Amino acid sequence: MSQHDILVLYYSSTGATRDLARLIAEGIESVPGVNARLRTVPPVSTVCESSEPAVPAQGAPYVEYSDLEECIGLALGCPTRFGNMAAPMKYFWDGSSPQWLSGALIGKPACVFTSTGSMHGGQETTLLTMMIPLLHHGMIMMGLPYSEPDLMTSTTGGSPYGVTHVALNDGNAPISPAEERLAKAQGKRLAQTALKLIKT
Repeated sequence: MSQHDILVLYYSSTGATRDLARLIAEGIESVPGVNARLRTVPPVSTVCESSEPAVPAQGAPYVEYSDLEECIGLALGCPTRFGNMAAPMKYFWDGSSPQWLSGALIGKPACVFTSTGSMHGGQETTLLTMMIPLLHHGMIMMGLPYSEPDLMTSTTGGSPYGVTHVALNDGNAPISPAEERLAKAQGKRLAQTALKLIKT
């Protein structure tokens, strides 16, 4: 069976969103024929002369726009910034006009995920802001259905818009069992859907 890649693209400042991305990748790779391609974006600076090294010191490689074109689906995640997408992630999408013009992402499935410092830290609005550029690119948005029982019982993260994690103020709260199950379920659902779409 040929292997297809799904891009798991994230930005993480404390490591909480990165941990969620890794669980989503596990869910993706539980589906035969699919690999998870983990990528991140560099931080942005208010100092125009400041730049990051070409290769991160640790963790996932930096994303390239070709990753969007080569993968059959996308899981997109970043922490909330006052209920909004974090600036490094928005900066990346602001540069994706060539892919928009070519229609490179049209018809590919996508899902979103986030982490916040508190239960009411803007999880769902952050997920919605990440969906906006994906919809402009013509992607097919996927959420989490209520057939996942943790959506009804979780006292930590979880949303029908996409999996979430409550990392608390210091960003060090471990991912709860419910959050872990939801992340893996979201990755698995994305991978299964992406395979179905390329076979039609």
